[in-house]
Amino acid sequence: MNENIKDIFNRLKNSKFRNSFSLKQKDFDYINKVGIDKIKEHCLDFVTKRLKDPSQFADGKQTPFKGHPVFIAQHATATCCRGCLCKWHKIEKTHILSEKEIAYICSIIISWIKVEIQKYKIEQ
Repeated sequence: MNENIKDIFNRLKNSKFRNSFSLKQKDFDYINKVGIDKIKEHCLDFVTKRLKDPSQFADGKQTPFKGHPVFIAQHATATCCRGCLCKWHKIEKTHILSEKEIAYICSIIISWIKVEIQKYKIEQ
């Protein structure tokens, strides 16, 4: 995990709301079924379709709170909407996301999911 991701995870630990999210058994079952590479594909697809172009959605309503491990991770990592991306990650709300920004967002989401998987394995 790179230093930027460690830093954001440390800051997110101070948020009661962000810490209220965790993956459930059905999420782990789904990840095991499709594999982490497919989860990465879904992540890239969701971020690109739901966050890249701010003119394409009503900000704050584009990411469900359940239904996919990536959605849970987005809320846990404050990558769920452009408002949270601005507040927590200093990514401006009004421009179309660059490929570099999309890669950064996806790396945070996938890192959080991997941490959740490790916690799950330890608890088992």
